[in-house]
Amino acid sequence: MFLDAAATGPVRREAIEAMWPYLTGQFGNPSSHHGLGESAAAGLRGAREEVAGVLGCRPGEVIFTAGGTEAGNLAVKGIALARRSAEPGRRRLLISAVEHPAVQESAAYLQRRHGFDVDAVPVDADGRVQPAVFASLLEKAGQESGATNSTGSAGITGHWDVAMASVMYANNEVGTVQPIRELAAAAKAAGVYFHTDAVQAAGWLPVKVAELGVDALSLSGHKLGAPKGSGVLYLRGNVPADPLLHGGGQERGARSGTENVAFAVAFATALRLAELERETAAARVRSLQKKFIAEVLRRVPGSMLTGHATERLPTVASFCFPGTSGESVLLELERRSILCSSGSACAAGSDEPSAVLTAMGVRREVAQTAVRFSFGNSVTEAELGTAADAVVGSLEAIGRLQPGR
Repeated sequence: MFLDAAATGPVRREAIEAMWPYLTGQFGNPSSHHGLGESAAAGLRGAREEVAGVLGCRPGEVIFTAGGTEAGNLAVKGIALARRSAEPGRRRLLISAVEHPAVQESAAYLQRRHGFDVDAVPVDADGRVQPAVFASLLEKAGQESGATNSTGSAGITGHWDVAMASVMYANNEVGTVQPIRELAAAAKAAGVYFHTDAVQAAGWLPVKVAELGVDALSLSGHKLGAPKGSGVLYLRGNVPADPLLHGGGQERGARSGTENVAFAVAFATALRLAELERETAAARVRSLQKKFIAEVLRRVPGSMLTGHATERLPTVASFCFPGTSGESVLLELERRSILCSSGSACAAGSDEPSAVLTAMGVRREVAQTAVRFSFGNSVTEAELGTAADAVVGSLEAIGRLQPGR
């Protein structure tokens, strides 16, 4: 049983069928000025319009990428470097302490190679960034630097040196959902560009960019039912971003390279269908998630749910089982045909405890006992009942529970 949907998922049949013509008869380069190229360009244009329709933005604000990692890199590096080029005093980044490695490592690169300062925005014990704390860090950063605010906007106090901020919409390890609207509003008031990693959120939470108030938003296809290697960055039209790839100037100059029309079409199809199903699927899966969480906590004394109790994705249930090894539990679960993980697939194989859990104040030895279950929209109540039984059986096998509990 596959309960690791936060890591990846299968490609939807509809996405395969939509992309197939662009892998076969309509294989042209969309930059070519002949019939085959124009056919491919039309497919790409349609995909861009479809994504824009879901996000509520202009088609020209949709940039197709090779995945969520590239989209996050382009947002953080691209915006920060362009902003500093225009305003040299903008040399500071704010990112939450629970960001995906795509954002964390982009910020670290800018710090290491380009002299940016990086401030980690703390989270509470539930993994949430508090808007008041975020706003105070914006002001503190500016006051410490003595940089002047170039916007001259009425009502803004202090001085500002922050180039951009990034806080993920929903966490991939514990499922906590951030107050993105409030955070984006605080950034806007400070004249700071705001990016959110919405890779886990899409298909489960609203992603209309105007309602969220964000300047940039990154998405990944393989979390939605599109192929791995497909993604999107929404970049608001007047937000500058230096490209990471240089060449023929495709994607409005933001990402050079011959566009992957087939994957763009598959991404657009998967995103549209996920959005159509979102409200019904989220309500159904959330109901099953609540039952599963309650069952595990009831049957495993001392177990600990991580993440916010209510402000969380319907698709993630992450626990710590103090007194165990998370890896041992995972092995026992796999023996029982339950496939899940200890956290982010991008950190698989690391001996270090989850940086997300430690940022939430979970002790190192407890964080190393984490097990994450994540569900797709096809999960059933019977499957989660079987998974709860497997948790109990696995903990009995490693001596954490007495048989018969």
